Amino acid sequence: MTAVVEIHNLVKRYGDFTAVHGVSLTVPQGRIFALLGPNGAGKTSIIRVLMGILHPDEGEVRLFGRPPHAARRLVGYLPEERGLYRHARLLEVLEYLGALKGLSRAQARQQALAWLERFGLADWARRPVHELSHGMQQKAQLIVALLHDPPLLIFDEPFQGLDPVNVQMVKTFIREQRQKGKTVLLSSHQLVHVEALADEVALIHRGRLVAQGDLDTLRRRFARGEVAVRLKDDAPLPEGLPLRRATRRDGKWYVLPQPGVSPQALLEHLVRQGAEVEFFAVVYPTLEDIFLQAVAAASPAEEAES
Repeated sequence: MTAVVEIHNLVKRYGDFTAVHGVSLTVPQGRIFALLGPNGAGKTSIIRVLMGILHPDEGEVRLFGRPPHAARRLVGYLPEERGLYRHARLLEVLEYLGALKGLSRAQARQQALAWLERFGLADWARRPVHELSHGMQQKAQLIVALLHDPPLLIFDEPFQGLDPVNVQMVKTFIREQRQKGKTVLLSSHQLVHVEALADEVALIHRGRLVAQGDLDTLRRRFARGEVAVRLKDDAPLPEGLPLRRATRRDGKWYVLPQPGVSPQALLEHLVRQGAEVEFFAVVYPTLEDIFLQAVAAASPAEEAES
């Protein structure tokens, strides 16, 4: 796939503090790629370097094979902080910002009205920005990123300030952009919102890349081998199964086989002992579980370097 975003050994410092430690990433075209991690992990610093707002202290970044300043017209950017002119009317702000992106005033107005309708803000078009709620302002800034129809969208904390209904609206919109062949790079500390959305994730902790890959690969990599089992009539587990532990919750048994015992072998044990199995599935970790495991695995190396 064509690389839209390329980051090679990026280092960003603020005085004596290193916010980003040698991060390397490649984002292919037409994918939803998520930078994930807690607040202060270095995600926003990486995005600001990509946008040319900050300069790297070491390493290199490229957008469409170009340095950031040469690719700005190809990018729609949603910053973490709201930055709209508070006392101007919403439609006027959108028209002005669209013109800065190369649209004619008529084009900017047409695009702005269409997006305001899409995001449920049409009735607020002629109201001052400061009268909009936080969630409305977040959606308005999303519109700013979309006005010039860029092929790359970079969203820093896109779900910030949104209620559950609008979170789902934004998720649907992001999926639509991927279907159109656009590339979406988003940053978030809200892992639950990203889990069913991203094609690939990079987990950032204290400025370091601790894990990266598509979600299916990461789930298999960090799976602990636990299996969920439900038996007919809520029967107890047979005696003598090769298990390290077994706990019961939500109407199922969650069991961890002994070392060397595969899920298939465990199922065979159950059948041989006459258990009537209604449900049997390997338990894969959530994105939060993966992140916690990746951070724990990376911590000894970080301590050795410090």
